Amino acid sequence: MGNWKQLLVVPALLLASACEVTTDEPAPVTGMVAIENVTVVPMDAARLMPASTVLIEADTIVAVGPVEEVAVPAGAERIDGSGLFLMPGLAEMHAHLPLEDDPAGITDTVLTLFAVRGVTFARGMFGADHHPALRDEVAAGERFGPTLIVASPFMSGGIETPEAAREHVRRYAAAGFDLLKIGEGLSPEVYEAIVEEAREQRIPFAGHVPDAVGLLAALEVGQRTIDHLDNYVEALRGPDAPDDFPAVFGAASLIPHVERERIRELVDATLDGGAAVVPTMVLWERFFSDAPIESHLDAADALRYVPESMVETWMELLGRIQAQAELEHGPELLALRREILSALHGAGVYVLLGSDAPQAFNVPGFSIHDEMRFMQDEVGLPPFEVLFAGTRAVAEHLGTPEAFGTVLPGRRADLLLVRGNPLEDVAHAADIAGVMLRGQWLSERDLDARLEALARQYRRE
Repeated sequence: MGNWKQLLVVPALLLASACEVTTDEPAPVTGMVAIENVTVVPMDAARLMPASTVLIEADTIVAVGPVEEVAVPAGAERIDGSGLFLMPGLAEMHAHLPLEDDPAGITDTVLTLFAVRGVTFARGMFGADHHPALRDEVAAGERFGPTLIVASPFMSGGIETPEAAREHVRRYAAAGFDLLKIGEGLSPEVYEAIVEEAREQRIPFAGHVPDAVGLLAALEVGQRTIDHLDNYVEALRGPDAPDDFPAVFGAASLIPHVERERIRELVDATLDGGAAVVPTMVLWERFFSDAPIESHLDAADALRYVPESMVETWMELLGRIQAQAELEHGPELLALRREILSALHGAGVYVLLGSDAPQAFNVPGFSIHDEMRFMQDEVGLPPFEVLFAGTRAVAEHLGTPEAFGTVLPGRRADLLLVRGNPLEDVAHAADIAGVMLRGQWLSERDLDARLEALARQYRRE
């Protein structure tokens, strides 16, 4: 009699073979998602791909093509995209991550609000020591939120010597920050030390332009972004302009002294320096508005998703800013900012989407859509260019065009499913039917549930 173990193995092999022969279905595939019969907005050009299937495995897009050409593996999760449009997730290039978790849970609130409104990438520009760890927790899937890059704490007027500046740069680079945040009040000597040490440490620097340094000098040494269009108006002042004026909000006092014919000079310098701009247009419109601060309470339904203490802080902040701002010349300043942005965009300068949220009634996630509509309706950028500013332009500016920002094979699966064609009107990007965040699918029901949980948490129903 043969080996009893062989007698058991042979029938088992025969049974397995029989199963393989009789089944018509391939083995189920786990970790796959297919968005079917959707119109893709790939953002590699101003085009649409109707009746398409997008196949995602884990956190990566693996196929994009006509429904008849992309086979969906058995067991894949299937999402019906009929009548819908699939575009890349949006970027917020001037986010303010909380400096501390106060009130408790506010950090997760901010991250959640970004994600549920389609912001799948955010650049933190209000640094704190724990932000590199927060970035890593999100990347590891330990925390829900958009992919992050994080800037250092402000490098501003409190840094008084070149030696102190170099020490700060070394410390921030060693701590793992992705970039340095430049603030106001730096002397030319301190700024120069930051630039030199940043080159040594191979860490980029971005943000404000100190008045004593000036826009042209910052562009010449390679500052990566100029946020808020900072110092463009100041750089246009003529010889009769006052030498002493308040930083940032004192720009309006210079309006009678600006030389608009020099805008092209600044545009050319921006192109030569390779800098991008993050204009935060809506925030500045609010800063120089003469509307009562209380009027913002009625205009923003999204306020119910943030704590009342945050809203109260915003009201106080806006009051202080409006007290400093030259409201008399506010409308002219805002018109000039639109003119400058239009000129920068028209010349091919990278304009990157950012809203400075959360701050001054800019609710995270919601405010990026306000910014997009403003850039389209008030500045006059075509819808494709506005979408480009919040998707592909960001990836290209960061030197990672193959990573995200387009709906193409190999890209990270950060996607936004919307009901209308955003190439016709960017307002359609706010009509969200679903979000995919690094391959995690969030249906509209999931998104609504997360928002309502926040409303209940803050009792702002």
